[in-house]
Amino acid sequence: MTKRNTQQRRHAIINLLNEAGEVSVDALALSFETSEVTIRKDLAALEKNGLLLRRYGGAVPLPHEMTQEAEPLSLAKQAIAKAAARLIRDHNRIIIDSGSTTSGLIQELSDKRGLVVMTNSLQLANAIHELEQEPTLLMTGGTWDPHSESFQGQVAEQVLRSYDFDQLFIGADGIDLDRGTTTFNELTGLSKVMAEVSREVIVMLESDKLGRRIPNLELPWSQVSVLVTDDRLPQVAADRISSQGVQVILAPLSN
Repeated sequence: MTKRNTQQRRHAIINLLNEAGEVSVDALALSFETSEVTIRKDLAALEKNGLLLRRYGGAVPLPHEMTQEAEPLSLAKQAIAKAAARLIRDHNRIIIDSGSTTSGLIQELSDKRGLVVMTNSLQLANAIHELEQEPTLLMTGGTWDPHSESFQGQVAEQVLRSYDFDQLFIGADGIDLDRGTTTFNELTGLSKVMAEVSREVIVMLESDKLGRRIPNLELPWSQVSVLVTDDRLPQVAADRISSQGVQVILAPLSN
């Protein structure tokens, strides 16, 4: 069976699961006229991609807090995502960290070929899985953190250290012109490991996050390669950041 037919069957399994609230292996095998072994492989792949939870003899949906839909992206986030996507070359190995700004990057990957994408976000993994040209998808695993709606912890860090990546795309809650990017989340360990295993670190955030007083330093400027923000960032701020050795890309908000 072709990959496309396999994807269509797996999409149909998710639709059935959403309608029924639970599905069984034997019923799915009958419905799709295939073997139970094939269905078990489907369920295993869907669970790996964060789309369901397997149970004995079948599968159930993910808990509600792990499947909340993202809010529509602002115009600034859309512009930032388009600008950041231009930095991605075919066959790159990239990490996309959890976050509303980084989520905009997914829909910009459709014309990229041969990507390998690692993420710690179920929401992003689901979106990646929906792409027509689906990249090779990797997930960190680890401990679910409801605050950041992502996987964190030592297991996730160990998985990341097993690979090397061309680029990391990561958001932030604030910009400190002197220190670097800041976050409300005290769990910054995974962000630092993501930066360590990536040759290029691209920070994506809206300019209105400049000057927020946030105590937790996430990444110092010495670890940031590129800042992609919108063109409302004051020139004096852009110059300050550039002086730290960071390339600043200002995404235009108007055509």
